Amino acid sequence: MPAHSQLLFVLLVFLSISFSNGTQLILVNNCNESVWPGLLGGAGQPSPEDGGFHLSTGEEAVLKVPDGWSGRIWGRQGCSFDTNGKGSCDTGDCAGMLHCKGMGGTPPATVVEMTLGTQKSPLHYYDVSLVDGFNLPVAMIPVGGGIGCGVAACEEDLNVCCPSMLEVKRGERVVGCKSACFALKSDKYCCTGDYASPQSCKPTLYSNLFKAICPGAYSFAYDDSSSLRTCRAPRYVITFCPPLK
Repeated sequence: MPAHSQLLFVLLVFLSISFSNGTQLILVNNCNESVWPGLLGGAGQPSPEDGGFHLSTGEEAVLKVPDGWSGRIWGRQGCSFDTNGKGSCDTGDCAGMLHCKGMGGTPPATVVEMTLGTQKSPLHYYDVSLVDGFNLPVAMIPVGGGIGCGVAACEEDLNVCCPSMLEVKRGERVVGCKSACFALKSDKYCCTGDYASPQSCKPTLYSNLFKAICPGAYSFAYDDSSSLRTCRAPRYVITFCPPLK
């Protein structure tokens, strides 16, 4: 086999392996305090690291998820756990457990959502959602995906401008900003009942505030699809408290 054909063959094998053996998720804590990532696989999907772990300031963790994986990742803050992994978090808590084990986080929490592709349907879909409110900035950035791949992010700190009726405080400190749905329990704000369609559920004063500060994130259930990103990268970096550009 000629040298150039051998090189092409090796390259094709490498690309096949890189896209068929799952996807790397690199979680980075750029916050000035610890973060306890919570992870929840979609229906029938595993939850990496048993659903949760500790990430110190400046630390990163590399996770591998299989082809076709779907799920959500959020950062918990202000956590304290005993040696049995029982305790609580100020935001994003999952029933007082270090390992969420199939449970979602208690709002408010900034959530990274994704549905990763397969060889037959290779595109990855991902977004940052404020539908469950906000607790800390986060970004999901593809690595090696090529042209057209977008960044999903809410990089600003919504807690500093959260309306008082949506604030979650620990002492005098605002640690989270509730969604209007979670705070007001109304069909209008939750896109339920008579408002359970894109035609009837429209942006509100509160979702418009979220959207103005974080235009690249979903602000309510029927937010426009421009907040949804697509790519086919072998790895993604998910950064808590990403540096502002």
